[in-house]
Order: sequence, then structure tokens, then C-alpha cells
Amino acid sequence: MTSTEIIFKLPYSKPFLFVDEITYIDENGVEGNYTFNENLDFYKGHFKDNPMTPGVILTETMAQIGVVCLGIYLLNDPFNKSALIALTSNEIEFLKPVFPNEKVTVFSEKIYFRFGKLKCKVFMKNEIGETVCSGTIAGMIRQ
Repeated sequence: MTSTEIIFKLPYSKPFLFVDEITYIDENGVEGNYTFNENLDFYKGHFKDNPMTPGVILTETMAQIGVVCLGIYLLNDPFNKSALIALTSNEIEFLKPVFPNEKVTVFSEKIYFRFGKLKCKVFMKNEIGETVCSGTIAGMIRQ
């Protein structure tokens, strides 16, 4: 399954799609990136005079790339248009802010995938290689 096919199968669309590209994927993990366009609506109010990406959006970006894309790859059903995904838990530590127009890269390593539950160790880096946030995210994935 190609990166383009995986992104096509994601159950999201703009403005809530936070995956631009998958640069690496195998049965143990995934790497992908996203650039936060300055015109995204949440920047208008978070924060008024100093816009930065909300932590919940950073978590969502890590979940979409690090759990959902990997889950679609692991299910690898060419006839299914999209998988059903529900976040079950996350524990994220935020270390640095992400500002408008920043490109981030998400790295995910599978901890386990069994009985439809995928749990991954995830971290996000900015363009200069600094870790922005890290933690674990788990979700239930089924076709």
C-alpha cells in the first residue's frame, strides 16, 4: 500500500486533515509530516497577539500520522475505503511551541497491535530537529 493510498483512506478532510506526507512506513512504525498553514482558523484565537498551535491539535496530528496511518497500513485491506478509528488514550508531554507555517515531522513506533487496539510511542520534531512533544497514543481500529 502506498503513502498516497493510505492518506486517501484517512477518515478526515480539510480543515481537519493534518497529514501532508508519509515519508516512511512499515509494520513497526511510521514517519510523516505536516505544515501548519498560518490561515488555519484556530490561529485567530490561540493566542490573539501571539498565535501558536494548540496542544490538542498537536496531539491530533500525532494521532493521525502515528496511529491512524499506521493502523490503515497494518489492516492493509485494498477494498476498504476507510477504517473506523476511536482514540482510547493518550499521554503527551509538550516541550516547545509550534507556530504558524512550521513544518513538523511525526515519528511513531508500534508498542502493540492486538484485538483491534493499536498503541504507539510517538514524538514530534520541528524543522530544526527539536522535539516538540512526545508520549503514547492508543486507539481502537477496525474496518
